[in-house]
Parts: sequence; structure tokens; C-alpha cells
Amino acid sequence: MSLVAVLLALGWLGTAAAAWHLRTRAVRAAVAHARQLEEQRRQREAEFRAQAIRTEALFDRMVEGILVVGQDGRLRLANRAAAAMFQFEAGAAGRTVLEATRHHEVAAIVARLASEPEVLNHELRIDGVSETQWLQVNALALRTPEGEGEGAILVFHDLTRLRRLEGVRQEFVANVSHELRTPLSLIKSATETLIDGGRQDPQVTARFLEIIEKHANRLTLLLDDLLLLARLDSGRINLDLRPVPLATAAEEAIDDAAILARGRGVTLVQAVPAGLAAQADAHRLGQALANLIDNAIKYGREGGTVEVRGRELGAGQVEISVRDDGPGIVGEALERVFERFFRADKARAREQGGTGLGLAIVKNVVQAHGGDVRVESTPGRGTEFFIRLPAARE
Repeated sequence: MSLVAVLLALGWLGTAAAAWHLRTRAVRAAVAHARQLEEQRRQREAEFRAQAIRTEALFDRMVEGILVVGQDGRLRLANRAAAAMFQFEAGAAGRTVLEATRHHEVAAIVARLASEPEVLNHELRIDGVSETQWLQVNALALRTPEGEGEGAILVFHDLTRLRRLEGVRQEFVANVSHELRTPLSLIKSATETLIDGGRQDPQVTARFLEIIEKHANRLTLLLDDLLLLARLDSGRINLDLRPVPLATAAEEAIDDAAILARGRGVTLVQAVPAGLAAQADAHRLGQALANLIDNAIKYGREGGTVEVRGRELGAGQVEISVRDDGPGIVGEALERVFERFFRADKARAREQGGTGLGLAIVKNVVQAHGGDVRVESTPGRGTEFFIRLPAARE
């Protein structure tokens, strides 16, 4: 081969080698770029998953119920609060709103969002086996920038406690009005009788003045109890906490109730051991004991026994109780005795008088001391109220 041919061959080989080298570099660069894109994709997916987990965890910590619904009407997300409100198990994603909530009104709200941008402040009532729930629903339609529907998000706020408090307030106002109306009517009637000429007869005048005084005192007692409860509720009552011998407190309360007890033939027994003491306000504790003894005398057995007992519980606590041997308290009444104006025996309550606030005051006074009060009763065998208080500090 001539020198020229050799040089030409070498030149072609060099060009081919260079081209092969360039192609190899390009392939390697493409592979590296593909790997980089795949790594970026994986990172983005991991970030999306982490963000989804964070979002779900955040939703699960919310007290409001959250439902996120897809375009197909099936759940994409439901937090724990929503599951508790509608009593379905976790992992409801993929189910329809009606399947998960079992409530047609919720499904109807989702249907409305197909034509409405939002549904605000819609109140929902859920009747359960043991209780009724009230929910406030705010729902928003999710749409693409082009205006096409992508689903909806529903937020449920539990109004149950608020509705119960409103019911308690209404009942309280109605009860106060009733308690005020009766003595005011009697006072008004007695006054009108005297004005119309009854005052000319000394006996009539004396009788109606006694009626006026009796029911004026009843109104005063009712207002005093209401003011005390208001102060206890607001925490504006100051307690003078000192070591209080419970035997002494029981003796003083029994002495104050002696006249009422004799009127019904009731025997009062003081069985609190000496040396037992509570860290308490002596005046307020005496008030609570007086209310319990008064109730035991009025609603216990005529000619029966009311006993005040006490014991040390340990763990820095003491207990004092008031027991009667009357007919007892049954059924729902046992759970409601500490409610304001609640009377287990309304006929006996009207006969015996009182404001219907005594046990509510006992409960609030004891709780203000950091203690608690409970009741045990057996039909036909009597009732016992227990007050637990902090033991006296040395």
C-alpha cells in the first residue's frame, strides 16, 4: 500500500473513532440526564407523599370534621373528627358520601355544589341511639381554572354542646320565672285583698300580712341562692381555707336543723369521728352540710333517722356524708338531682317549700374546694350524699 493510502486509511479511522467517541459521550450524557430526571421524579413523589401525610395528620388533629370529595362523588379524605361524628371507621376513602355518613342531607349538600359555589352555615341534626348531635356545615365546590368541577370540601363544626347549653339556659329562665311567679302572685293577691277592704278586719289583716311576709322571705331566699350560684359559676367567690374539724361542722349543722327535724319527728345522729378535719371554708362547708341535712329531713322518712358520718380516704382526702332512711331516689332522677330546680318529687317539693337550688349549691361549693360530691340510693332503703374534700394541712 502506498504511503498516501495508508495516510488516508488512518485519517478515516481517526474520524470514525472520533465519531464513535462523540456518540458514546452523547449516550452517556443522555443516560445521566434520564437518571437525573428519574431521581427528580422520585424526589417530587416523595415530597408529595410526605406533604400528603403531613396534611392528613394536620386534618386528623382538627376538632372540625373534614370530608374531601372527588369529582365522582367518592371520598378522597375523611379525618378522624368526621369519622367520629358520623361513626364510620377510618379508611373511608373510595366510598360515596352517603355510604360513609349514612345521611341523605350531607349527600344533598354535595349535590348542590354541582351548581352552587358554596353552602354556608347549614345546620344538620343527627339523631343517635343515645343522644342527638347538631352540626354546622360549610361546604365549598372545588373547580379547575377553566371552571370544571373537581369535587368539594366539607367542614363540620360540632354545635352539640352549644345547643345543650342553650337548652339549659332556656330551662333555667323558665324555672326562675316559675319560681318567682308563684310567690309574687300570692303577695299581689294578699295585697289586693287588703286594699279592697280586708284591712278593716284585724284577723284578715294579720293572716294576709303573714302570707306576704312568708312569700317575701321565699323570694329573698331564692334571690340569695341565685346570686350565690352566679358567684360560684364565675369563680368570684373567695374561700377562707383553713383546717375545719368535720365533727364540729356536723354538730353545728345538726343544731341548726333541730327545729325542722322535730317538726317531722326525725332523729339526727352525728357520727363523724373526732380528729377528722378538712381544708375548707367553714362557712361554705356548713352551708353545704345544712342543705344536705335539710333535704334529708324533708324527703326522708317521717319519724326516721338522718345520720352524718365521716371517714379518712387516704391520699390527702377526707369524706363526710349525710344519710337518710327514706324512700330513696330512682331512675333518671338519681342522675339529675344536682341540676338546678330539678325535683325528684315535685308534689313533696311544693309541700316542703325551698328553692330547688340546694343541691346545685352543694355541688358548686364542693367543686370550688377542689372536691366532688356524689349520691347513692336504694329504693325503699334511703339515700346518702357523699362530699369528698382535701384533708386539712398541718
